[in-house]
Amino acid sequence: MSHAARDPMGEPAPLSAPVGRRRFMRGAAVVGGGVLVGAGGAELLLRHNAAHGSALPPLVPFARPAFDASVFAPPGTARVGVFRQTSYDVGLEAAVAAGLNAIGADVSGARVLLKPNFVEYDASSAINTDPRLVAAAALAFRQMGAASVTVGEGPGHRRDTQFVMDGSGLFDILRSIDVPFVDLNTDAVRLAQLHSSYTDLAELWLPEAVASADIVVSMPKMKTHHWAGVTLSLKNCFGCVPGRVYGWPKNALHWAGLEQSILDVAGAVRPDYAIVDGIVGMEGNGPISGTPIAAGLLVFGDDPVATDVTAAALMGFDPAKIDYLREAGRFLGQGDPAKILQVGEDPQANAKSFAVLPPFASMKA
Repeated sequence: MSHAARDPMGEPAPLSAPVGRRRFMRGAAVVGGGVLVGAGGAELLLRHNAAHGSALPPLVPFARPAFDASVFAPPGTARVGVFRQTSYDVGLEAAVAAGLNAIGADVSGARVLLKPNFVEYDASSAINTDPRLVAAAALAFRQMGAASVTVGEGPGHRRDTQFVMDGSGLFDILRSIDVPFVDLNTDAVRLAQLHSSYTDLAELWLPEAVASADIVVSMPKMKTHHWAGVTLSLKNCFGCVPGRVYGWPKNALHWAGLEQSILDVAGAVRPDYAIVDGIVGMEGNGPISGTPIAAGLLVFGDDPVATDVTAAALMGFDPAKIDYLREAGRFLGQGDPAKILQVGEDPQANAKSFAVLPPFASMKA
């Protein structure tokens, strides 16, 4: 397989570097190339303090790397594909197959875990990854020769997982294609040593379904976030952390520092591929109370950082101004636009500015 499988103890091997490169987002700054101090870090602290007061421990700018370089190989060239897709009903399966083929996804003989984003259910909004996209991805990976495909999620807001899955229609559609679902909030757990130390957690309990998967696919909704600015494939890894251990809404992670936890959790999960649901995203006061926005896009990537850099730019953000994403470019994936090979449509031509809350206006391009 093009991506190394996790070993029996759930320790992910470094991502292999894809081939080829093409420059995009002309003039964009490199994500992950510098030290996060000065104005950007100060703005982060001001945003956090204004939003939370003393409710959470203060965030500290990422002044130095906090990861084991012997575990995280230097990021190589990444493949990302942006594709126009305006409907969840017409042409979706073909679009997913084309996107995965474009990035060279290889899951032959692998146990694949799809990790969509299901936070809460509200029929009038666009909070969750659309179940039809999840089903299309499951069918595509089966067709590509996966040994098994499982869907797993641990909602961080609603404790009643069945309520969210039933209400959204995910359970019904998975039954119709015979794909199993695992509640990651209640699954058996395995202790994993962290190889990054942006928080003081040192180790993390991971669901067995995550630790034993050969390939983890992060499938976030393209959304703004009222604390982090954007929530994409890296932030989506929070749903891999069991609520029965870390509380709701994954309180222990928020207390450890939201952006720091994004880095440590993503470093433990190490998603191999990402599929971002931007057919209908969310702007404004995301990730739950925002406004649906028809972006008409799907984003595929073989590198979670490169995927999030591209998706953030599509949303009108400057990825270099998103501090956790910039730091992730040091070790979790490729943050340099010059080393992200765009294998789909032109990201610049398909960008659509998402409205943001006032504290995050400085993150916009």
